[in-house]
Amino acid sequence: MIQGTGAGRTVWQLHQVPALTAAGFRVITFDNRGIPPTSECPGGFSLQDMVGDVVGLIEHLGTGPCRVVGTSLGAFVAQELALSRPDLVCRAVLMATRGRTDVLRAALNRAETELYDAGTHLPARYAAVVRALLSPRTLDDDAAMADWLDLFELSSAAGPGQRAQMELSKLDHRLRAYRDIRVPCQVIAFADDLITPAHLAREVADAIPGAAYELIEGCGHYGYLEDPGTVNKVMVGFLTGAAAR
Repeated sequence: MIQGTGAGRTVWQLHQVPALTAAGFRVITFDNRGIPPTSECPGGFSLQDMVGDVVGLIEHLGTGPCRVVGTSLGAFVAQELALSRPDLVCRAVLMATRGRTDVLRAALNRAETELYDAGTHLPARYAAVVRALLSPRTLDDDAAMADWLDLFELSSAAGPGQRAQMELSKLDHRLRAYRDIRVPCQVIAFADDLITPAHLAREVADAIPGAAYELIEGCGHYGYLEDPGTVNKVMVGFLTGAAAR
């Protein structure tokens, strides 16, 4: 299971690991490079470096071909892994993904990296509110929002490793390349996702031959935490499909 920008492996533990374990899977989570306690790699790294990390982990553990789940940046890694090393992947779930960078996503990436490079440290409470890119359903739920804001406020501030991960959000146009993916894939998009809107995820599903596509309503970018029941049902259903090895 591969997390997104700035997130550690423990995020999966709340909802996804229990659901997959109950379905009979052995679940492996890890911290991407750039996320302590791994090396923060302040000199930077590439998306292919992150793919290589997953290749090394799978080969070290001797688990391939295996099922791979990724969200956001983690989904970028998973789809590139499925393309370059299909011998290591039997099925892939790609959540909140895309295959290109549009104008707004490029501007957002540029703004975030410039803010970091300026040495500006936002107050924790302000940063928590800015990060609350959730669905209107959650935003209007006072009790739920109090919990979400506490969670975001406690999250660690961006370091050099997260800065390096931000750079990778400037994804090249990869949709044509994804036509060569032959690994069965399930794309999951979230209807209220402002970071990776559903139409960009749909493009990935359309590019990958035979890929399944699921749009989950009432969820923002963190849909696997906002509506874990629905997300887990789709994910487990796909991963336990008859065609899985």
